[in-house]
Amino acid sequence: MPQFNIQQEYKSLFEIDANIHRFVRNLELLAFINPLNIAQERKQFFREKFNYEPQFKYRKVKFNPYKLHRLFYSQRLERIEDETIKSLYKDIIYTYSGLVQCIETIAEPNSKFYFNSLRFFGTPTEKMVENARFILHFDEDDLDNEKFEPRLTTAEAEAFFKNYRRQYNFDFAIKTSSAMSASAMVSNNDRSLILKKNHKFSQHDLNVLAHHEIGVHLVTTFNAVEQPLHIFSNGFPNNVETQEGLAVMSEYMSGSLTMTRLKELAYRVIATDSLIKGYSFADTFDLIHNQYKMDQNRAFNITLRIHRGGGFTKDALYLSGLKKVYDNYQNNQSLDEIFLGKCSLEYREVVSHMKKLGIAQPAKHRSLSFDHCLNKDSRVEFVLNHLK
Repeated sequence: MPQFNIQQEYKSLFEIDANIHRFVRNLELLAFINPLNIAQERKQFFREKFNYEPQFKYRKVKFNPYKLHRLFYSQRLERIEDETIKSLYKDIIYTYSGLVQCIETIAEPNSKFYFNSLRFFGTPTEKMVENARFILHFDEDDLDNEKFEPRLTTAEAEAFFKNYRRQYNFDFAIKTSSAMSASAMVSNNDRSLILKKNHKFSQHDLNVLAHHEIGVHLVTTFNAVEQPLHIFSNGFPNNVETQEGLAVMSEYMSGSLTMTRLKELAYRVIATDSLIKGYSFADTFDLIHNQYKMDQNRAFNITLRIHRGGGFTKDALYLSGLKKVYDNYQNNQSLDEIFLGKCSLEYREVVSHMKKLGIAQPAKHRSLSFDHCLNKDSRVEFVLNHLK
């Protein structure tokens, strides 16, 4: 059925979807949660011999949160006749309202952002912490190998990605930023890959980022553009766990997932668990650096990711997301629905229902790493098969 006819048949749904998109299209949590003064505070933290609580600064919020909440809850969902779709959009409104609460409380006193983060992203379960501790029993990879040597500049990384993107039939901008805790990230709104300025990359880093950021995050970004409804771009509830799980699974499928990387994801769970237990920035750093013997720069980066904004629990979801996606793959369950955009496993049946109704279209772009499994690391395979 032509898209115009679909929009006429589901007129109320498309109006509500367009309204919500207008409210949230410029709201990207990562754009607000990354501190603006990481380099200065890192120097101060090391200068003070790790006994300093960094004072991070953040972008100012330039929208009216109260007005947004009011607009969300003014949507007349009763006009959506399909009960499954109506229930989805009710969940979406609750989710996006929670996102706004997260953004408006970044760095506010009394741990407001932390509690909003708990509501939005959840907290590590006992099983997740047990899985992390299980992974940490394994040795890291031999980082003396030349491919692990961080000697490539941001400019060289940019050249690598310009060449790599030719494998995909979509185009995206490549930008740089100093206000980042990660070495690279995707901006869904700008449809761009952002690289950290003055960062040193290894060739292995670039391979991982190519499959993680481009092969999943940008593939789902550009698949979402092809969908009639904006929800595929703005994101389904709990899409972060699924999308990050897919992205790490892409690393595994491409043969780029290492024990070092799995241990990094495990450390993030341990660090998030320390946050839940009331650890300060310095305490979490001490746990990762002194007790687990991680070098100080990596320990700082993990601690920063967890404590930014006042306590950010998102990073615990990478490992649980990987476990869920890996189990689906091993059970020969199709992942097609969750590649249509920023979808989540919990709503896979809803997406299938939307495809039957004609309000979701098959994916235009596919992740190349999922064509064949190239993993040859028996330790990685063993770990993934034994996570609870």
